[in-house]
Parts: sequence; C-alpha cells; structure tokens
Amino acid sequence: MTGFRLIYAPTIIPAYLLLLTGSTAAVGVGAALLQLGATISPIASGARIEHRSHILPYAIRVGSLMRLMILGLALAGWFLTGNALLYAIFACFLLLGFFTGAQRVAFQMLISKLIPIAKRGRLQGYRNFAGGLIAAILAWVAGNYFIADDWLGNGYSTTFLFAFVLTSAGLVVLKTMIREPAAPVSRPQMPFLERVKQFPQLIEDKDFANFLVVQSFASIARVAAPFWTVYAGSLLGLDGALIGGLSFVFLASDTFSNIFWGPMGDRLGFKIVYVLSLTSTIIGVLLLLFGTSALPVYLAFIFMGVGVSGWMLASTTMVLEFGEQEDTPMRLAFVTTVEGAIAASGPILVGVLIAAYGFVPLFSIALVSLVAALAVLVFRVREPRHYIRL
Repeated sequence: MTGFRLIYAPTIIPAYLLLLTGSTAAVGVGAALLQLGATISPIASGARIEHRSHILPYAIRVGSLMRLMILGLALAGWFLTGNALLYAIFACFLLLGFFTGAQRVAFQMLISKLIPIAKRGRLQGYRNFAGGLIAAILAWVAGNYFIADDWLGNGYSTTFLFAFVLTSAGLVVLKTMIREPAAPVSRPQMPFLERVKQFPQLIEDKDFANFLVVQSFASIARVAAPFWTVYAGSLLGLDGALIGGLSFVFLASDTFSNIFWGPMGDRLGFKIVYVLSLTSTIIGVLLLLFGTSALPVYLAFIFMGVGVSGWMLASTTMVLEFGEQEDTPMRLAFVTTVEGAIAASGPILVGVLIAAYGFVPLFSIALVSLVAALAVLVFRVREPRHYIRL
C-alpha cells in the first residue's frame, strides 16, 4: 500500500511528466495510458478466476508483473533520455495500468474470501492507515530530498525504486503468510465471449446499475486529479518542496481518515462513507478554485485526500455486497472497466482543454460530476447491507 500510494498520489507523476515535457497535454496522455491499461484487463481477469477455487497464485503472478513496471519507470529515468525516455514511461504506464486492472479484481476477490463482511471496513482502514502514514512521510522525503537534491542522479527514479522495493515486500508477505480458503461457490467455466454476453444480467439489479452511474460520474471527476498539482504549481510555483508538501498533506489526510472511515462503514454501511467522501472532495475542489494563497491550497489537498480515501474504501467494498457471490468477480471487472474507460479517455481531453482554455472548464466539469454522483447515490442507491443476506 505504501509503494502504490507514492505512485498513484496526484502529485509526483504529474510533476514528473510536466518537468519532462512542459505540457499539460502530456500529463493527460500519461494518465490516460495508465487508465487505458486498466480498462482492457479486468474482464479477462474476472473470467479467469471466477471458476477457480483458489486465486492466490494468479494474484501473485499479476502482482509481480505490475511491480516490474514500477521498476521500469525507475530504470528508464536513469538510462534513457529525450523521446526514448518519454516513450518508455508511457509504455510502463500502459502496462502498469493493465496489470493494475487485473490485480484489482483478483485482490478484491481475496478480500471477499479472507475478511468477514462485518470487519472489512476496519481491517482495510487499518491497512490503509499504516501504509498511508509511511507513504506520507516518504512523499515528503521524496519531494524535499530525493527530487529537490536529485538523489542518485534522478530523484524521480529514486522515488520509483523505493516504491518498487516497498510493493515487492508486500507481495512477499502475501505469498508467504496468507492461507487462502477454498471458494464456497464458483461459476462453471465457459468461453469468454459467452460470459460477456451475460453482462446485461448483472445490471438487472437496479441498485448495482445506479451504483455504476455513481462510479461513472465520480470517475469523470477523478480525471481532474493529476492536474490539481499542476494548477497548484501555477499559483505557488512548482518545485520539489511544493510537491513534497502537497504529497504529504494529501497522503496524511488520506491515511488518518481511514481510522474513522473503516469503522463507520462496518457500523453503518458504506453508502454513508461514500456520501461523505464525495462531499469532502467537493469542498476541496471549491477551496482550490477560490484559493489564491498557500493555506487554501493545502486545505484543498487535505479535503481531497479525505475524500479519495473514503471513495476508494466505500466503492471497492460496496461492490462486493451487491448480488450473488458467484458473480462478484465479474461485478468487480464490470465496475473497473467502466471506471477505466472514462478515466482513459478523459485526461487527454482535459490536458488539451487546459492548454486551450485554462483551468476553469476543468473545475466546472469536476464539480458538476461530483454533485451528480452525490445526487444519484443519495436518491437511487440503497445501502446493500439492508437487503442482502449476511
């Protein structure tokens, strides 16, 4: 969790791409490739595991390939220059996204098998707290020392190498310490295309269908995330200290909010967590929009960190609780693919939009999408724990 939060925080990678290219469009291309890869793989991953009694070996293989892409980012920065460096980074982003999408389905299925529903929030929250706390400290160190002082000749590559080491350590623990139980139920194996044709059956559940709408609007808003740091840099001056400071407050607020998001979800269900996280993100975007000094910008990243934390915890946990258990892999795949398709197409358009018209259209789109997601969630999605068998 620590390593991945360093990679996926909306600070370090956008700043790296902006440094290499000076273009917000390039930041959009990088984010789009990362999401495009995550769009391609989830359905294939779901089809490969839904008939299996044990999925841990598959999760280990996919997770290993994902981590190699992070190592690739580090090596590219040290050994390549110019266009070759940019192309290598974009290729690593595409493959990192591909294996991330596959891993997300497999790892969430492991969570559904290993953690009882009444404890998922707390245990995931504590995991996120521990990993995020270390990530917040390392993000500050990365910005203020690795990047600012250009450690090992390339501070960004040094940061990516640390992320690779940390994520690999997590995979070793998963391999050596987890004992996976057999699946209580599973679907019979069938041809991939035949399984895809059954997708309309998944959205016969109106609550799940509306949940997909919520996720779609929330994903539209998240497209803007890589550009928040770019916007903050345009106000305050983009340097290593700012990157480190914003990364620290974003990851710290993300981290500490897990302490109350997880237990709240276990007690009250995760719909209320989702509602409050969207509200927090809206407040953060408004602070960033109207802020003109360092204080509101840092407060904005705090609120957005709290919002992202609750969004990730609520959305990934709620999807496990809709419908029949044997359909869980494909529901995960369906949600991941929808999110990825939106997130893949959006960043390039947003980058071009910013280059042509500035940041105001970006703020408008993000706010409208967040409000729409909040409205659909409140009025059209029931808390799944109120109508499933525990």
